[in-house]
Amino acid sequence: MARKPKAIVLDSWAVLAYWEDEKSGQAVAELLSEAGEHDIPVLMSVINAGEIWYILAREVSETEADRASHELRQLGIEFKAVEWELARVAGSFKARYRMSYADCFAAALAKTHKAELVTGDKEFKHVESEVQVRWV
Repeated sequence: MARKPKAIVLDSWAVLAYWEDEKSGQAVAELLSEAGEHDIPVLMSVINAGEIWYILAREVSETEADRASHELRQLGIEFKAVEWELARVAGSFKARYRMSYADCFAAALAKTHKAELVTGDKEFKHVESEVQVRWV
């Protein structure tokens, strides 16, 4: 980790890459380890956590989705509730860019926490001028 970010935000793309043991998932695993070593908070919007849950429930099972949600918390990932300020920033991204609404919440969380957003999802190219993105 070259520069220590204030916080790290994971979007669903990064978590699913980690979960599915993809090449990018290894980078996410290393980042989680480094964040733990340096006491850097790792955050995820409950919207993105719900997105992961429904994908795993649909593709595998609800039991696996529940297990994954529990394991994410065990890894130290803090699920952040959606308050009006976050919804407003996400809505602003959605109004201006062609992005999924869930991705807008990840970007909004990163922006409001002055955090680094970790992803490989090219949709986030739209917000690079407003959010620091770490591509994996």
